[in-house]
Amino acid sequence: MLDPVLDPLVEAGSSGDWTHTLMFVGILLGIALVVDLLTQRILRPLVVRAVKATPTQIDDLILARGVLKRLAHVVPALVIYYGIALVPNIHSALVVWVGKAAQVYIVLNIAMAISAFLSALNDLYERRPRAHSRPIKGYVQLVKIVVYTVALVIIVSVLISRSPLTMLAGLGAMGAVLMLVFKDTILSLVASVQIASNDMVRVGDWIEMPSQGVDGDVVDVALHTVKVQNFDKTIVTVPTHRLIEDSVKNWRGMSESGGRRIKRALHLDQAAVRFLDDDQYRRLQRFVLLERHFKRKREELGEWNAEMTERHADPVNTRRLTNLGCFRAYVTAYLESHPKIDHGKTLMVRQLAPGPTGLPLEIYCFAATTEWGAYEGIQADIFDHLLAILPEFGLRLFQQPGGADLMAGLSALRGDVPAGQPET
Repeated sequence: MLDPVLDPLVEAGSSGDWTHTLMFVGILLGIALVVDLLTQRILRPLVVRAVKATPTQIDDLILARGVLKRLAHVVPALVIYYGIALVPNIHSALVVWVGKAAQVYIVLNIAMAISAFLSALNDLYERRPRAHSRPIKGYVQLVKIVVYTVALVIIVSVLISRSPLTMLAGLGAMGAVLMLVFKDTILSLVASVQIASNDMVRVGDWIEMPSQGVDGDVVDVALHTVKVQNFDKTIVTVPTHRLIEDSVKNWRGMSESGGRRIKRALHLDQAAVRFLDDDQYRRLQRFVLLERHFKRKREELGEWNAEMTERHADPVNTRRLTNLGCFRAYVTAYLESHPKIDHGKTLMVRQLAPGPTGLPLEIYCFAATTEWGAYEGIQADIFDHLLAILPEFGLRLFQQPGGADLMAGLSALRGDVPAGQPET
């Protein structure tokens, strides 16, 4: 038993009338080829030239996406579809199958042309100033899915010689199956609507998602996925619905504010905190940044201590300056005069609760830039200066003892003689 598609060819061959049939088939293919050449080489270039002469952008984008090229392939297929029935001595079943193949080719090219047209509309929309904050790529992809689904239904209906409406009615019974198959698409569509309506993520945003290994810039927001380029240049693809389900840190607010926060503490040795004596006070008066602090404190402490009776005049009962208070005032004045600190935002130097790692003195301010490299340079310069100036106030950092510190302590306890010196 031969294949039903091949039976007509066998019958045509057995009739002995191949000559006229092959001649007309050749003529039909030649006409289709000529029509294709005329469409591709003459008609399409003329349309392209006319389109490029117009000032509008959408037609240029349509050309760039190849919409006309897809539609041009429909013309020779139409020639085959209508011409195959005119070939003499050809079996009717073969006419039907060639016609169906031409129809399938036409439907497929029209669907691809519509998809390219939708991509061109998305390209045009992305040229708008607010396109990054309201991307429509996810919606365009959803419409493309609908277009290709309808095209698939039409193709299947053509192949089985049934009405597309009958096929669509049959799909209603498969709704549960389709819901299961397109579960991720439905979740992604809902997530895309929420992301767009709440302005959660835009292309160019720096986001963090530790659960997904994401820490970088968003490069693409689509229907099913969001692509993020991490700072190590790796690309992470995250399902769109995970941006709704998981916690996402978006640094856009920092970028738009124009400043980036500096929040770091110096852990000071609490044993080094003491009142200023006269010698230390004279040495600290050399600091220009402390002039206002000393002037204000002299008046404040002078009024307080003047109210003390003779019995309470003992230094232990008076208010005095401390080296830590002076250092805190110096850091505040230093930051207020720093040209690369944003003085319009919160700026403070505060003490945190002391603990086993010392007394934390936290610096809280904002650098006047959001560029990562410049920000790190500003922060490093500030703490370089503070670490170097710290001994001037009689303060020192709290630091866990290292191997060299332990060896020096043991040597001091044993009374060892430093290497290279003779024993006495």
